[in-house]
Amino acid sequence: MTGVEIGAACIVALVVLIMIGMPIGIGMIVVSFAGVTLIRNDVVAIRMIGSVANDSLEEYLFAVVPLFVLMGLLVTISGVGKDTFDLFERLLRRVRAGLGVATVFANAVFASITGISIASASVFSRVAVPEMTRHGYSRRFSTGVVAGSSVLGMLIPPSLLMIIYAVLAEESVGRMFLAGVGPGLLLSLLFTVTILILATWRRSSVFAGEVDELAVEPQSVFDSAKKGIPIVVLVTLVLGGLYGGFFNPTEAGAVGALGALVIALLRRSLNSSRLWDLLVETGQVTVSVLFLIMAATFFSRMLAMSGLPNALAQTLLAGSIGPYGFLLLFLVLVIVMGFLIDSISIMLILLPIALPVATEAGFDLIWFGVLTVVAVEIGLLTPPFGLSVYTIKAALDDPDLKISDIFLGAMPFVFAMMVGLAIIVIFPPIATWLARL
Repeated sequence: MTGVEIGAACIVALVVLIMIGMPIGIGMIVVSFAGVTLIRNDVVAIRMIGSVANDSLEEYLFAVVPLFVLMGLLVTISGVGKDTFDLFERLLRRVRAGLGVATVFANAVFASITGISIASASVFSRVAVPEMTRHGYSRRFSTGVVAGSSVLGMLIPPSLLMIIYAVLAEESVGRMFLAGVGPGLLLSLLFTVTILILATWRRSSVFAGEVDELAVEPQSVFDSAKKGIPIVVLVTLVLGGLYGGFFNPTEAGAVGALGALVIALLRRSLNSSRLWDLLVETGQVTVSVLFLIMAATFFSRMLAMSGLPNALAQTLLAGSIGPYGFLLLFLVLVIVMGFLIDSISIMLILLPIALPVATEAGFDLIWFGVLTVVAVEIGLLTPPFGLSVYTIKAALDDPDLKISDIFLGAMPFVFAMMVGLAIIVIFPPIATWLARL
């Protein structure tokens, strides 16, 4: 067998192993070891494992993963999400379907201090859904808005998926963060327009009955500031410090985690037992992510050794399909894989194959990364996997709420994301202008 044939066989073997239930990281290591052994020999394969473990995880940059994860968990338990929703609820109370729009903007702000979509889905399912249903919104629409807007957590910086992409593509994490700002604002706008269209022309899909006017109790300037200041401080510390050049991504994560810890302590939402639980959860998430990165690095090196990515680049780009045909094929494949497996796994499987082709096609890898993240996030809303949807179902713990209703409620936002994806393809500066300053 040639190297290209071995590489192709390893990809097929990985898909089979995943389908029969083997964890993706372990599957990658197994097929990569087998591939290198067949291309070279077992001695080279054993040495490469050690080299990959050292080279892929020794970077100072990887400290950003546990720091941003810890910050997100601390922010979640400190009630900042509820305060964010309360502020936007007051600001948008006179807008048509204002609670839905408030949920989108609150999620956008919350995303800028967490970086994890599932955290947003979990928090706002408990905060926004009961409030919306109480005021006459349908349960399907309420849960759909929360599910749809939760995807902003992986696009608006800081974002765990952006960090993973930056590592795999050898791009700057800071530039990837900057690249997510424009597309994140674009999706927030598209989600808002979607809500307004539904509320105007398909009222039955938004409202379950008569809509109660929001009775907003008078609130002092001090009370409003008490809710808004922690949000502003965290956003300023993390994003202001990062974009202002005061911190690198790792330092911004450390400052953000410290700020979130201080807020949680001041609000008395943290005790020693809960802090220990958060640290353990942070460690579990970090280890799983870094293990997957190590496995993906091994897989990428095996593919490079086989020559498969270069052969694919020559075949696809020299044929009738062309660069944008390849891009369309890649995005469709990402979205389809999102029906079945989680976001991080999709990126770790496909990017080692797709990045060399994208480079050969002359694509801006930062723009390509943003497109990848948006396409991957669509999978959070689509059946049968739809992780955000299942998170909302678990958080609400309502036996009368059907999974199918949440999926149907999220479908308009899937279409909005498709439109957003097309706009970013047509107008790349939306993703690149800020990152290239």
